[in-house]
Amino acid sequence: MHIPDGFLDAKTAAATAVFSVVGVGLALRQVQRELPPRRVPLLGLAAAFLFAAQMVNFPVMGGTSGHLIGGTLVAALLGPGAAVIVLTAVLTVQCFLFADGGVTGLGANIFNMGLVGAGGGYLIYRLLARVLPGKRGRVTAIAFAGWAATVLAAVSCAGQLAWSGTVAWTAAFPAMTGVHLLIGIGEGLISALAFLAIERTRPELIFENAANGEPQCESGVLRYGLLAALGVAVFVAPFACPWPDGLEAVANRLGFEPAASAPLLAAPAPDYAMPGVHWAVGATAMAGAIGALVVFGLAWLLGRMLVRESRRDT
Repeated sequence: MHIPDGFLDAKTAAATAVFSVVGVGLALRQVQRELPPRRVPLLGLAAAFLFAAQMVNFPVMGGTSGHLIGGTLVAALLGPGAAVIVLTAVLTVQCFLFADGGVTGLGANIFNMGLVGAGGGYLIYRLLARVLPGKRGRVTAIAFAGWAATVLAAVSCAGQLAWSGTVAWTAAFPAMTGVHLLIGIGEGLISALAFLAIERTRPELIFENAANGEPQCESGVLRYGLLAALGVAVFVAPFACPWPDGLEAVANRLGFEPAASAPLLAAPAPDYAMPGVHWAVGATAMAGAIGALVVFGLAWLLGRMLVRESRRDT
């Protein structure tokens, strides 16, 4: 669902950029106030995991693929503000290093996947978790919220395309919603399985448990978690489904794919292919490893700066 350069007109790109700046600013303030210092490394770990996971497209139907967005899952683990920061770091690195999403579409991508996806998904998760009791209830809530967040992000994207005049709303809405209703099933299942695994093995890492004062033990989690993210980027991502994702498939079907322009800024490794590396699998693996490490460092450094400033103010 990464919007490339050329799909949005100037007014839509500017409006979504302003909304995203405001939303990220609010998220930064929330993280500064609420994130305990011992949980700062989890920002980097979540960013590395999401970056690697978003490289792994899974087949949906009719030559279309999808990938995890992950905002709802990260929000359930670290809180909604932290999820917005994590997705912003991931989307920024994807844009400027790998030309995955355009510079003019970055604000819209952060708005759709970060603010609408993570924020809206977390709100749905919390509402359902209050109604559905126990561990099963929370797992069910995260599954439905992940699915719903994907659909909401797709509807938002369709509205931006229509407002830009790229494609009519009457065509964009059913096409984007229809394919992402299916992609959202994968999002919900992956989110639920990951949440259940963490609930069983490291429940102190879940946002509600940490907020209730339970121990926050990150010893070993950082090392093994980063190795797992790198493993996905190096050994799984090069063999992901090559089919176009939901937005690309819709653009091709509705005929507005030619509206995509060349990237506004040249990326060092466009399409996750390292220059000078002629082995496609190796190039993708190298790009995935570098990207995961970059987003890990970016999110962790940002978290440390925020928490340090917060403690100094206190």
